[in-house]
Amino acid sequence: MSPHPSSEVATPRPTSGAVDRAGFDTRAFRDALGAFATGVTVITTVDRDGVPAGVTSSSFNSVSLCPPMVLWSLGRASRSLAAFQGSQRFAVHVLQAGQEPLAAQFASKAQDKFAGLRWSLSDHGTPDLRDCAARFECRTAAEHDGGDHVLILGKVLDLRLAKDAAPLVFHRGAFRAL
Repeated sequence: MSPHPSSEVATPRPTSGAVDRAGFDTRAFRDALGAFATGVTVITTVDRDGVPAGVTSSSFNSVSLCPPMVLWSLGRASRSLAAFQGSQRFAVHVLQAGQEPLAAQFASKAQDKFAGLRWSLSDHGTPDLRDCAARFECRTAAEHDGGDHVLILGKVLDLRLAKDAAPLVFHRGAFRAL
């Protein structure tokens, strides 16, 4: 018996979720990942024609302090993938509590995700959304294969931090605030 009680529940295979070629239940995997609370970001860029693009992502994390580097991932099926792969710069906007509508707008399939928003181009040429908890301006350092996602590594060129902003969190399929 474990010295620490646990509320772990074994998930029988297969469950009601889709099963991949190796017999792995992808729904159970996704549900288990949802137990890990993450911050919510909107990541923006401009494509080769200067058209702004952006996505909501909870797959953002720090990589290195020296040099300052971050990592995030974008699904290969995303309509915004070409814009990010064709650009050498992007900005990560860490959302704060109350910015659920902004997260939903950039998670949508809308053609113009910037419609109705106040934004400007930064000095580095990426769309800048205001009033976020933090913002990281980055130059793409590398892209790596991540299965059905592309991992994008960025060197941080500049940042902005809003002191005392409460974060927007995503946990078990829903937005939450601390």
